[in-house]
Amino acid sequence: MRLIDTHTHLDFPDFDADRTELLVRSRDLGVEKLLVLGVYHANWQRLWDLVQREDGLYAAFGLHPVYLLQHRPEHLSELRNWLHRLAGHPRCCAVGEIGLDYFLEQLDRTAQQALFEAQLQLAAEFELPALIHVRRAHAATIATLKRARLTRGGIIHAFAGSVEEAREYLKLGFKLGLGGAPTWPQAKRLRQVVGQLPLEAIVLETDAPDMAPAMHPKQRNSPEHLPTICTALAELMAITPAELAAASSRNAAELFGWD
Repeated sequence: MRLIDTHTHLDFPDFDADRTELLVRSRDLGVEKLLVLGVYHANWQRLWDLVQREDGLYAAFGLHPVYLLQHRPEHLSELRNWLHRLAGHPRCCAVGEIGLDYFLEQLDRTAQQALFEAQLQLAAEFELPALIHVRRAHAATIATLKRARLTRGGIIHAFAGSVEEAREYLKLGFKLGLGGAPTWPQAKRLRQVVGQLPLEAIVLETDAPDMAPAMHPKQRNSPEHLPTICTALAELMAITPAELAAASSRNAAELFGWD
C-alpha cells in the first residue's frame, strides 16, 4: 500500500529520540508522504527545519485554538509573513492547524472565532487548503466556512461528526480526516458514520503522537500505525485496505496538488 499521513506533529519532542529511524520504518511500510502541522508561533521554525531536512515531509503553519493563551496579535502578522515568504514552495502546502475547540470550556469562544476567521482569510489570500481542528463545534465551523468560501477547501481533522455534518463539509470542498478514533470498539456512533462515508471524502491521518489506535493502546502514536489504521477503517467501510489506501492517497494528492 502507498499511504499519505495527512496530519502529524513530528516536530514534537516526543520523537526527538528516534525521529529519523521512525521515518525509515514508516517509508518501509508504504507511508510515502507526511504532513507536519504547526500549532503555535514558537514551533514553526523547528517544523520547517525538519521538513527541509527529511524527504517526503510537507509543512503547514497555523495557530491552534488549544494554545489560544499563548498566541499574540503579532503572531498573525508573522504567519502571513511565513506564508508570503514560502508562497509557491513545494513543501509548504496548507494553513493549519486552525479551528474551534468548544470542548475546553476555558478557551474564550469569541477570541477563538476571531483567530479562526483571520487564518481562513490567509488561506484564501494565499490560495491554500485549511487544516481544521473541530471539537464540539461543527455548527459554528460549518457556518464560518460557508462565509469564508475557500477555493481549495481543506481537511476536517479527526472527523467525528454526523453523516449530515459530513455532507455539509463535502459541499464546501473539504475532505474528512480519519485516524485512530474509529478503530476503538466503544466509538460506536463514529464507526457507523465511517461506514456511510463516500470514498472521495476520506483522507487518512494519525495525529501522531496523539490519538493512538485501538491496536496500539496507551502508546505514542506514529505514522508507522497508518497501515493498520487503514486496514481497520477499510473493514468498517466493507472494502479492501488497498482500495482505501489508493482512494485516500489520491484524495490527499489532489487536495495538495501533488503528483
